[in-house]
Amino acid sequence: MDLRYDDKGTGPVLLLVHGHPFDRTMWHPQLEHFSATHRVLVPDLRGYGETPVRGTKTLLQTFAEDLADLLDHLHVDRCVLGGLSMGGQIAMEFQRRFPERLTGLLLADTSPLAETGQGKQNRTEMAARLLREGMGPYADEVLRKMVAPGSSEVDEHVLAMMRGARPEGAAAALRGRAERPDYVETLRTVRVPTLVVVGSEDEFTPLADAELIHRSVPHSELVVIEGAAHLPNLERPAEFNTALARLLSA
Repeated sequence: MDLRYDDKGTGPVLLLVHGHPFDRTMWHPQLEHFSATHRVLVPDLRGYGETPVRGTKTLLQTFAEDLADLLDHLHVDRCVLGGLSMGGQIAMEFQRRFPERLTGLLLADTSPLAETGQGKQNRTEMAARLLREGMGPYADEVLRKMVAPGSSEVDEHVLAMMRGARPEGAAAALRGRAERPDYVETLRTVRVPTLVVVGSEDEFTPLADAELIHRSVPHSELVVIEGAAHLPNLERPAEFNTALARLLSA
């Protein structure tokens, strides 16, 4: 098992999947809070954090299979699966491929739509840019879209994750996401409690995307976290954790 991960607490399993270009430390507030009642698994996806890069293109399907392999490695049959942004798309792919392994689903600040033609071009060009320039210029450029102003501590954490990401891993994921399918129809088949979360100031995956997921997943709950941008779990952890606790008790 190549994935590096944190495994903390005992009880029902909660598996949390980070976004791009972050690592497992983005879930620190949730790892600390929910490990009191759950076994919380927080991996570094391949090519991110401490997990090695493999190949030049990583499909969402590959990420989802890695998660299934991790659960097998730990002898975990079923879990509540949560993902944010790219992590949410990985969670949707996991649900499409392994629905029997889920007891609940958290989809935060993510989009279920297939990539557009322009989006494919943008991701391909960004992959080349990151390999050419490194992560620093990109990190400085997108910080204010990732997190709303208000916390220098959160700013520093998010910048450190982005600047510390390996360009090769980030580029491989961008190339893979350029080929992502549409998940709207498969979301209609979800039969487990589902929480949809979005920051009110999210520019990357705005409220309209969250509302589409909410309409598509039967009996899902939609929570809008006011004043947060793309990372409400870090920007507003108390509100995020309150919503996630409702899902875990469902």
